[in-house]
Amino acid sequence: MTATDISRLSVLACFAHPDDEGFASGGLLAMLAAGGARVTLVCATNGDLGEISDPTLATPENLWQVRKQELRNAMAITGITDLRFLDYRDSGMDGWDSNNHPNAYCNADSDHIVGLLTGIIAEINPHVVLTHDPSGGYGHPDHKTMCAHATAAVQRASDPDGFTPLLYYVCFPRGVFQRWWQEMLNRGIEPPFAVDAIDSLGTPDEDVTTAVDVSPYVATKIASLKCHRTQISDDGPFFQLPADIMAGLMGAEYYQLAIPAGGTDLLATL
Repeated sequence: MTATDISRLSVLACFAHPDDEGFASGGLLAMLAAGGARVTLVCATNGDLGEISDPTLATPENLWQVRKQELRNAMAITGITDLRFLDYRDSGMDGWDSNNHPNAYCNADSDHIVGLLTGIIAEINPHVVLTHDPSGGYGHPDHKTMCAHATAAVQRASDPDGFTPLLYYVCFPRGVFQRWWQEMLNRGIEPPFAVDAIDSLGTPDEDVTTAVDVSPYVATKIASLKCHRTQISDDGPFFQLPADIMAGLMGAEYYQLAIPAGGTDLLATL
């Protein structure tokens, strides 16, 4: 399979919260931007129910504004200028009372959101659409909602006789989660999720179709992630790991080609 000319690509990335893009596909986004691809990033919520790592950075009342600016700062480092917010309320973690809020993204009118995303697809004609996988990584309702909306939009926009974008789910394979957790435990670092949940987190390894080597872009990925200062602190569990271990763990990203299943795997040619 011949290498793809990145400069000819148009890519739509659809994620639920500021910082999802970095953990999920920050290396690929940096690669695409560096190669001259046209990348549009859609963020469904403003992350207003996220954590506040340092009370000097934000308050619960203005966190939504701070996180939007953090994402703008992150994308300036990544090299992406077309950033679009849908401005929905963060639904919070699965089972929180906030899941019932009428403005929560998980309660958004699906036909409306699918229509918005379909319109963006018609506008930019992406070769590739990226979004969360159906598991939501760790079951987050907003991740699963964005997966459903983006999938429906690609299906609605598909033309059997014409241009059809490839839909890739961003994967956090269970085996990768387990390697992260084991590296933390080996060093006495408390992982961000309970150890007894590790067997159920992430995408089943067998669902992954594509691994992308993003090792040349790890520094950009980490610098972009660090812009999300309210969510990611230098003394948090991820950044307590030695730099070489972090670089190794972040040097590959994983995807599932969902539409068309079994089709030509464009990301494998990058």
